[in-house]
Amino acid sequence: VSGGVAVAVAAVPEGLPLVATVAQMAAARRLSRRGVLVRTPRTLEALGRVDTVCFDKTGTLTENKLRLVRVATADGTVLATDDERATPIVRLAARACPQEETGQGRRVAHATDEAVLDVAPPDPGWEPTGELPFETRRGYAAAAGRDGDPEMGELLVVKGAPETILPACRDLPGHAWDTAHALAGQGLRVLAVARRVCRADDAEAELDAPLADLEFSGFVALADVPRDTSHALLEELRRSGILPVMLTGDHPETARAIALQLGWPEETEAVTGDELVAMGRRERVRVLHGAGVVARVAPEQKLHVVEALQQAGRVVAMAGDGANDAAAIRAADVGVGVESRGSAAARNAADLVLTTGDLSVLVDAVAEGRALWRSVADAVSILIGGNAGEVGFSVLGTLLAGSSPLSTRQLLLVNLLTDMFPAMAVAVTPSSDPSTAEHAAAGPMGLDVLGAPLLRSIRRRGITTCFGAVAAYLIGRLTPGTERRSTTMALCGVVGAQLVQTLSGRRHSTLVWVTALGSAAVLAALVQTPGVSHFFGCTPLGPVAWAGVALAIALSALAPRLERLRAVHALYDAAARLALRLNDLSRQARHLFESGIAAPVAS
Repeated sequence: VSGGVAVAVAAVPEGLPLVATVAQMAAARRLSRRGVLVRTPRTLEALGRVDTVCFDKTGTLTENKLRLVRVATADGTVLATDDERATPIVRLAARACPQEETGQGRRVAHATDEAVLDVAPPDPGWEPTGELPFETRRGYAAAAGRDGDPEMGELLVVKGAPETILPACRDLPGHAWDTAHALAGQGLRVLAVARRVCRADDAEAELDAPLADLEFSGFVALADVPRDTSHALLEELRRSGILPVMLTGDHPETARAIALQLGWPEETEAVTGDELVAMGRRERVRVLHGAGVVARVAPEQKLHVVEALQQAGRVVAMAGDGANDAAAIRAADVGVGVESRGSAAARNAADLVLTTGDLSVLVDAVAEGRALWRSVADAVSILIGGNAGEVGFSVLGTLLAGSSPLSTRQLLLVNLLTDMFPAMAVAVTPSSDPSTAEHAAAGPMGLDVLGAPLLRSIRRRGITTCFGAVAAYLIGRLTPGTERRSTTMALCGVVGAQLVQTLSGRRHSTLVWVTALGSAAVLAALVQTPGVSHFFGCTPLGPVAWAGVALAIALSALAPRLERLRAVHALYDAAARLALRLNDLSRQARHLFESGIAAPVAS
């Protein structure tokens, strides 16, 4: 029974429940210093696996500072905004810019309207009688009013997407579409402007009626300023193995031209939101696999894009700053809100909030997420691998001595000194550490990190720990001294072998060095202090014994070569599985006692 209890204690990794939580909080704290507010720490785990990032273009990749830069007349002439021939078209476009009533007066409702009104000359003769603000589904904004000419009567003026306005125009010039495509190909947001005399006496009825019989007046073209950091950000994401996807309401040609300016490759394909909605699930997944731009996308279609990418097996992050991005941000595996001029809805839906508006810190966040995976995997290896070695030594020691060399109290001491605190130090290792940075640069982390590689690490650590303990124990028995001296040497061999392995894997981390050396110092003090040493079943060691422990630890560095032996391989695979199983059983037993079910059995 005593030996069984000792093996059970050796198998249970006491620090395992804390490792992931401590690692997440440490990573969140580091990111907060770089301008990333982590609202949901557990999201950092998903961030390490992200392989696709969807960006809302306006306000995220660009400054959302639209400027009216070109005007095209009905005959196809492209003019600068300061050309006198552009004035009538700009004035007409300004008339179709509805404004919202507020408690302090009227304000512009849409960024495109604001850009047009900034350039438009005064128009005191225009008296609006009704307005229709822009909506993504409708695709245009309109206004009805009088311009001071009694013969013209009341006019309807519309401004919106060319694919919506041009089909509703009569006597449309043949070059109109060519002009629109040429402007869009330059990365400009193109809006068609048209008008006609109102047919109904009621302005509201006129605005609600379908568009028809319009007179085409020309185009206005607007440019959005890309953020200075966008190009470098996208380049870094691709280098990290992450696919960027741009979502925008622009015309496909405009969207593709802007994407090329931001650094998307020439072969980038653009697909529209309506095309995606019309596709079946499989076809949508296939198209999104090669598309880097989704144009003419409505807010609810952004959600469809994110879900389709997830259905394709991708781990998706969504970055946006507007209220229309909130649904997609919430549905993504990692939602990223941009606080600079962003909406409260986007921030509340996000898991991460970029407090400075600098998107380049997203690369740092991804690196932290990947480093988190590596640090947690290494910490789990320390906890379970060390315990597997302790189980192996308990079994081998029992075969040699007839009972477990290490008592339950000594095994608890080992778990505290070599497992919990060093594992915590490894778990909080920053992404800048070479041991984690190498893996962070390799690409998105996958669940396979916790598969075969972790089992190999556990097996290697178990072999090394067991070998160091057995060597120290045998040296103690072969040199003059008591049985307690031999078990004390075995205890020091276990601790020393594990600490050396921890240091070899994190030799650049100051915190790990401090923790490991502190643990070694505490062990030496406990062993050499007579009363305390006796409490833990130990005895103070002399120079010869300490030299034997050092020799055993040095020999344990050769133990991983024994992995090639099938018998040892199988033994420590079984020990690792036993450690994991006993950990599960202990957790279930604790749950039973806490729930009161096992109270009668305990009594």
